[in-house]
Amino acid sequence: MKPIQSGVGDRELYQNLFPLDQLPEETTPLYFKAPLAPPIAAAKENRTIDLALVWQTLLKLQKQRDFLLIESLGGLGSPITDELTVANLASEWRLPTILVVPVRLGAIAQAVANVALARQAKVNLRGIVLNCTKPRFDEEIADLTPPELIQSFTHIPILGCLPYLEEPNNLEKLAEVGSNLDWEILSL
Repeated sequence: MKPIQSGVGDRELYQNLFPLDQLPEETTPLYFKAPLAPPIAAAKENRTIDLALVWQTLLKLQKQRDFLLIESLGGLGSPITDELTVANLASEWRLPTILVVPVRLGAIAQAVANVALARQAKVNLRGIVLNCTKPRFDEEIADLTPPELIQSFTHIPILGCLPYLEEPNNLEKLAEVGSNLDWEILSL
């Protein structure tokens, strides 16, 4: 589930990639055409952000599924409404959360800032996943996102690093790289 989407992207990918037994409106209850922050996209369409609809969809899917993965939009500081961020929603809805940090210059600061925001908002932050958004050598990954340093600053476990995928629509490869993450830390 992706609660809110602005512009074309993840909903369409999920519908093509996974054999989901659910409607697009269940995958993404709120959809806006413009690829902008939700409050801005909603204003451009003269609509409001109906979080009650998102909540009801979430509850429905939780009853129907053994496991529900909820993808956020942007980072924890991304606005959902004019008053709420992703961190606020994750906290209020008591969602166990995994922070995904792109492997790049500034990743350490991004991880530290997002973890601080998660703590301030009382988000149930369970782990961090590093994500290569472009091809990287092991040495680059270690230099840009040293797990020990990130963990020492954040006190949040690093679950692993997702490598860059030439074919992100390859389910076998996605399953393989996903299985390399340290899921036992999460007690899932």
